[in-house]
Amino acid sequence: MMDNFSINTPSLLFPAISLLMLAYTNRFLAISSIIRQLYDHHTSNPNENILRQLDNLRQRVWLIRYMQALGISSLLLCIVSMILIALNLDQFAQGLFIASLVLMTGSLILCLMEVMVSDAALKILLADIEKDLKRPLTRFPK
Repeated sequence: MMDNFSINTPSLLFPAISLLMLAYTNRFLAISSIIRQLYDHHTSNPNENILRQLDNLRQRVWLIRYMQALGISSLLLCIVSMILIALNLDQFAQGLFIASLVLMTGSLILCLMEVMVSDAALKILLADIEKDLKRPLTRFPK
């Protein structure tokens, strides 16, 4: 299958996976914070505009959950691949390494989708601001 496949090959993914998981965790924490802020805002001042954001936030949480799951699975397969190399089971190790690359690719695709959904959420907020700015200013009596 692959020439020069050694224990170093799967280990090359470790820094990339670690950085991606950190980025994914930061995205999750940011979404959690936004949801908590919306909840607090809703309890003190209910607003129908929040409904427009809920589906978007649910979709983003779902995407991040599976981004993380695929990334972690990729890391686990890399580890098992390295164990199999140590046991001189190179054919199986290569197969698992390829599977880990496929999982990492899936994780990155979900990450791209989450970025696109995030962009849609920002467009909703910008449209609301634009709508407010285009309304005629109400004059207050002196």
